[in-house]
Amino acid sequence: MIKKANRLTRKKDFDAVWQKGRSSFDKIFGVKVLSSGLQANRFGIMAGLKFSKKAVERNKIKRRIREIIGAEENNFKKGFDIAITAMPAARQKKFSELQESLLKNFKRLGITNN
Repeated sequence: MIKKANRLTRKKDFDAVWQKGRSSFDKIFGVKVLSSGLQANRFGIMAGLKFSKKAVERNKIKRRIREIIGAEENNFKKGFDIAITAMPAARQKKFSELQESLLKNFKRLGITNN
């Protein structure tokens, strides 16, 4: 679970990340990162109607992304706003494939300590 203080919730924050942030995309996830200058990272997770028309599937992928973030929380550098978008191809992927893809995107953007 991501603490409330570590979530992107306001539209203004999401817009800033999307307009000014660096990006890394693959077939499964799109990740945008913007330095925030805060002491902690803030995450925003999106799975829109393009991902699936079923709320059950959209919520399932969001839970999986939160689980990956929670497990890797100690490996992140601090002070970033991170927006993660799930692509439609993620519906057919196993958890391990989702984790590998997301961590690869984080590493490409240089926000992990590894």
